[in-house]
Amino acid sequence: MRAVQITRFGGPEVMDVVDLPDPTPGDGEQLFDISSSGVNFADTHQTEDSYLAPQTLPLIPGAEFVGTAAEGGPRVVGLLAGGGYAQKVATDPRLTWPVPEAVTDEQALAVVLQGTTAWHLLRTSAHLAEGESVVVIAGAGGVGSLAVQLAKRWGAGRVIATASSPEKRELAESLGADATVDPALADDDPKTFTAALREANGGKRVDVVLEMTGGHVLDGSLSALAPFGRLVAYGMAGREAPKPVNVPSLMGTSRAVIGFWLAHCFSRPEMLDQAMGELLPLVADGALKPVSGGRYPLTAVREAHQDLRARRTSGKLTLDPSR
Repeated sequence: MRAVQITRFGGPEVMDVVDLPDPTPGDGEQLFDISSSGVNFADTHQTEDSYLAPQTLPLIPGAEFVGTAAEGGPRVVGLLAGGGYAQKVATDPRLTWPVPEAVTDEQALAVVLQGTTAWHLLRTSAHLAEGESVVVIAGAGGVGSLAVQLAKRWGAGRVIATASSPEKRELAESLGADATVDPALADDDPKTFTAALREANGGKRVDVVLEMTGGHVLDGSLSALAPFGRLVAYGMAGREAPKPVNVPSLMGTSRAVIGFWLAHCFSRPEMLDQAMGELLPLVADGALKPVSGGRYPLTAVREAHQDLRARRTSGKLTLDPSR
């Protein structure tokens, strides 16, 4: 089979398209033929070995796929510990879900990792209550574009999205954001960013922040929280070392900082079933609209990572393993 392999850590340049033997299923696994592979920002950390779980070389990146079992059957979308940037993968069928006919490969890939993340950020981690204000950092991205829609659907009083360009801010507003803010305001002074978030919320502090950048954006977002507000951190796109959490400050302001990593749901698949059981029908009905960020040939995987890291994309990026 053809696959993307990493034999040294680094940037997009370390990904090589090579021919490898087909994977051999282990106990409880099935072999799947992949029709589409998903690309996530976490994959750019995986190539560097800079994410939460240490990586072992050589490796095939990729945490999600759409395909069919080698012996036949329905089209499914699945989550993986790795191996998705390939034409075939062996994995546990318990972490796959049938894709409705009305849902495209790209749409299914948008919800299986990024959609379930958005679902759990709002429901499981933030415990969003009707009428609360929500700030979605990177509101035009894969997780953010879905979180904006879900927050509005679930009764958020006001949804504020950040996005790095006028085009991305316009996209976030078209998905339901009531206001948008340029995160570049945090570059010089987090207080400026805090003030912009409060202004976007009618002068009031905000109740929930979904944060995936770190650095000054996290600092400014935390300062914008109201008492009993919750900041859910689920990424570190800014590649800055996080500051220690100041517990007395949290106590003195009655704020919470919560971490979320979807990998912890892998051992509790019922949590994924709950999210996918709601998200896929919403997509099939047209009530939830995943944003396509572009489909790349497998041979252009380096370009896909370069575009993602340079923030030239919006929504979900996918790879075509047949090209």
